[in-house]
Amino acid sequence: MTTRLRGVIAPVLTPFNDSLEPDVQRFIAHCEWLVGNHAGLAIFGTNSEAASISVAERKSLTEALVEAGIPAAKLMPGTGACALPDAVELSRHASELGAAGLLTLPPFFFKGVSDDGVFAYYAEIIERVGPGCAPIYLYHIPQFTHVPITLGLIERLRKRYPKVIAGAKDSSGDWANTKAMIDNFAADGFDVFPASESLLSMAMPLGGAGCISATVNMNPAGIHRVYAGWQGADAPALQARADAVRKVFQGGYMIPAMKHALATYANDAPWRTVRPPLAPLDRPTREAVDAQLQAIDFSMPGYPRA
Repeated sequence: MTTRLRGVIAPVLTPFNDSLEPDVQRFIAHCEWLVGNHAGLAIFGTNSEAASISVAERKSLTEALVEAGIPAAKLMPGTGACALPDAVELSRHASELGAAGLLTLPPFFFKGVSDDGVFAYYAEIIERVGPGCAPIYLYHIPQFTHVPITLGLIERLRKRYPKVIAGAKDSSGDWANTKAMIDNFAADGFDVFPASESLLSMAMPLGGAGCISATVNMNPAGIHRVYAGWQGADAPALQARADAVRKVFQGGYMIPAMKHALATYANDAPWRTVRPPLAPLDRPTREAVDAQLQAIDFSMPGYPRA
């Protein structure tokens, strides 16, 4: 592995048109703005509505980004799926395009499966994709999958595939678990990304690799300043500012709230569209989000406006 993804990475929001099809041009423009503000791109993460996006759509959108000039070295596509052949197809496709990493969920329909079963799933992906498989970042989000990425599983996978198993995103929200991942594996080159910028100030001194956070979509430059300046005298102020932005969005309506804010600040109403089963914000919630953002003097400098 010659290129390692570190720093601030966005699970990129996916825009849809009135027909609920992915809006390629808005997607590209959003990714260009994120890259221009020091963010990597975890396209097809949870906040991308990835579980609602087909294999063919994911492949087409990834190709569109590369063709538009987005560096593959900035890409960490989500390639996990319930069906092993889908995960293999997505992982092979992203690897062939030169993606710097793969953010790979465990299969999440069957619950209570053993570490042996999850190990076999990742092993089959790696073996079937073959020598060109991009580095894999294990995606731990047990509150959704009910299939945890345990420390024992990480150890087994790293022992078998040390050149492919590159790190993990910990979306558990459990700092003790994130710290255990860092303490056990970071010194040997395993890159651990907490899923919230609010943990950056705690993770970075221990050897954390950055964060993969939903609100990078809204505040990439501010979160990058926390990542880059965690040792500086103004680190507490930078962290507090980033936390204030995150607090607005981290309720139970994070995806439609971020899309609403994008629509507002870009003057681009189609950004509010979400794919069912998600639903747009109702009017009282929209107004509450607007008021909270105005109260913290939120802005999105340089965002392309319709």
